[in-house]
Amino acid sequence: MSRCAWPLLRRLPARAGLALRYGGAAAVPRRARPAASFSSASSGDGGASSRAPDTSLFVPVPLKPGLGGAAEEDVGAELTRPLDKGEVLKNLNKFYKRKEIQRLGTENGLDARLFHQAFISFRKYIMESSSVSADLHIILNDICCGFVLLGHVDDLFPFFLRHAKQIFPMLDCMDDLRKISDLRLPPNWYPDARAIQRKIIFHAGPTNSGKTYHAIQRFLSAKSGIYCGPLKLLAHEIFQKSNDANVPCDLVTGEERVFASEDARQAPHVACTIEMCSTNTPYEVAVIDEIQMIRDPARGWAWTRALLGLCAEEIHVCGEPAAIDLVTELMYTTGEEVEVRNYERLTPLTVLDYALESLDNLRPGDCIVCFSKNDIYSVSRQIEARGLECAVIYGSLPPGTKLEQAKKFNDPDDPCKILVATDAIGMGLNLCIRRIIFNSIVKPTVNEKGEKEIDSITTSQALQIAGRAGRFGSSFRQGEVTAMHRDDLVQLREILSDAVPPVKAAGLHPTPEQIEMFAYHLPDATLSNLIDIFVSLSQVDGMYFVCNIDDFKFLADMIQHIPLNLRSRYVFCTAPLNRKEPFVCTTLLKFARQFSRNEPLTFDWLCRHTKWPLAAPKNIKELVHLEAVHDVFDLYLWLSYRFVDMFPDAVLVRDIQKKLDNIIQIGVCNITKLIRASQSAAAPGTAEAVSEDFPLSRTQKDARVVSDRHSAASTEALSIAVEAAGLRRAKSSRPSRLGSRQEDVKSYGRGSLANRLLQEGLLTQEMLRQLESEWQDQHRNGRSGFGSKRNDQHSSKETRKKRK
Repeated sequence: MSRCAWPLLRRLPARAGLALRYGGAAAVPRRARPAASFSSASSGDGGASSRAPDTSLFVPVPLKPGLGGAAEEDVGAELTRPLDKGEVLKNLNKFYKRKEIQRLGTENGLDARLFHQAFISFRKYIMESSSVSADLHIILNDICCGFVLLGHVDDLFPFFLRHAKQIFPMLDCMDDLRKISDLRLPPNWYPDARAIQRKIIFHAGPTNSGKTYHAIQRFLSAKSGIYCGPLKLLAHEIFQKSNDANVPCDLVTGEERVFASEDARQAPHVACTIEMCSTNTPYEVAVIDEIQMIRDPARGWAWTRALLGLCAEEIHVCGEPAAIDLVTELMYTTGEEVEVRNYERLTPLTVLDYALESLDNLRPGDCIVCFSKNDIYSVSRQIEARGLECAVIYGSLPPGTKLEQAKKFNDPDDPCKILVATDAIGMGLNLCIRRIIFNSIVKPTVNEKGEKEIDSITTSQALQIAGRAGRFGSSFRQGEVTAMHRDDLVQLREILSDAVPPVKAAGLHPTPEQIEMFAYHLPDATLSNLIDIFVSLSQVDGMYFVCNIDDFKFLADMIQHIPLNLRSRYVFCTAPLNRKEPFVCTTLLKFARQFSRNEPLTFDWLCRHTKWPLAAPKNIKELVHLEAVHDVFDLYLWLSYRFVDMFPDAVLVRDIQKKLDNIIQIGVCNITKLIRASQSAAAPGTAEAVSEDFPLSRTQKDARVVSDRHSAASTEALSIAVEAAGLRRAKSSRPSRLGSRQEDVKSYGRGSLANRLLQEGLLTQEMLRQLESEWQDQHRNGRSGFGSKRNDQHSSKETRKKRK
């Protein structure tokens, strides 16, 4: 052996030194090595390690092949000889096929997927490296030389496992990751609440039963208290009521902090949105409103946190009776008893025996409930075409605009006596409604996979909306409920008569501290991947579930390329925004990029980005953009309370947001004019350029595409026909109709209107035949105005296609 090799030997691992000392063989014969020697320690507590992880979420960390040049990397070749890469490849493939090796991989956390990925990386690393570590080089040389006593392919396993743990670092710390993501004892997360004996009072009852009123009365009489509600409007209402009753109360929402005192001293009472409640501040009384939302797939974690963590002597919980059993079980785990107080509805609510059938039958105090903006626009236009004024309320409107529209509808001296709204009226607004009319009983939803579905509304949703009619203290002593169409009324009656299914589980969400601990163990993983692995490994008992994290992951992926520390990245990903609004998402991206450069986002910067000042909207598209800009201002304010130095101009932004709210109010008051302007703006030849997401009625937009020239009468006739057909789709989501719907799509695949309506489950083949027949009858009678030769040909072609 070369004399210069001796100093290098001292730098080799112990096993390599033994191999050289005994002629290349390890001191322990190969067959005598226990299989368990390669197993990772599994000393975790009990069942914490029983759940197999979803290894499809494990993203390998790329390792660069050794390029040579380092002294240690040349030792193997110097002590033995250069490797024959062809022989190495043969032996590596032989190693991969060994059943014993696959078994050892399984024992060390490498399922088939990870084993394959790790081997591909291991093989690539060896084959593309100009030199490998000395111990690996010596083993490979012994194996390739065919020295049976000195080397065997099984001897590669320790090196393979070491490589696997380098590219999958979670394998080395799986027990720690399981402990961090163990969510089976949420009550233990709140030691301050566990240190006191709390009294839990459940106020159970339907809408308009006075349950929240009694809880608020106790809140006002206490020395200190906190109100936790699901909406800013509700928190603002309690804030005003408290201060009007000479009970100093602060307001805390994600975007706003308002102090009762002029010197900004903290008041003993606070009204907040539930996500903003403090679990560290002691109170005498706490009120948690709408407790049934503890089951909400996205926000349920906030109710769980408030229920388990609020430090109050009395916790007053308000909500549906369906949540009583779950709340009782949760409080049993904390050693606290629940007192239940039941309430009955204060005014009668009647389901009518007849449907509205026509908008001509509307009466003052009526509210038509729709489940999409398109239906809002269509119905409000048809109402005003009959000479009636209507107020409009939907979810994406700013709170100020919603309140203004509600005030307009409630004002007995205002000529506006009809309300058109989405299910946004179910909470947060006091409205004088005599009759609720369901425009439809099906609602678009997004399932757990992010796919759009259309399904009937639930009993809980129907009761929440219907209960807004005949509110106690309003001018109507009883409420009435019906549907727009006779077919829907039968099913609506069934839905309202069904019992509300019990709430079975409470939502949970990983905390920033838990994600930080995960990141400590997996420093190379992206935030989105960390969340995925956390949820995959997390364990919850039967009373809890992990909330949907799709929005969080969407934002995490969107800003992944921007250099941010983990805590800041987490905050940006929890920002409340609608990911379907491109302008808002783009703005968040710009906020994050500016933030990463440590450049404050000033008022001037925001004005340049949003092109402020903005004019009143001239059409629906401009109104929607103004709503998006309002959301951008909300986003700025939300971030300003988390990064004060980087978003320094909250006061100025709040001022222009109020001005923007007034501008949007002008647009909503003139919504019918905006719809007409949007229709006239789509001139012949430009209809195809209108975006699919452009928020016009499906009927009006698609009718423009069919023909270049429509008379007013024909447009209205077609609009009403398609609208009526779309409203009779109550049972369209049932599985028995899936087959016929697919056939419909094939039959009408070439027509964009037919194709889309059938895909969304809004029309059936029978409805389309009826529409076509009515359309042809109108054309023959000369009433429709579709008189061009091209359209006659188009209609006849479509008829022939359908008959074929």
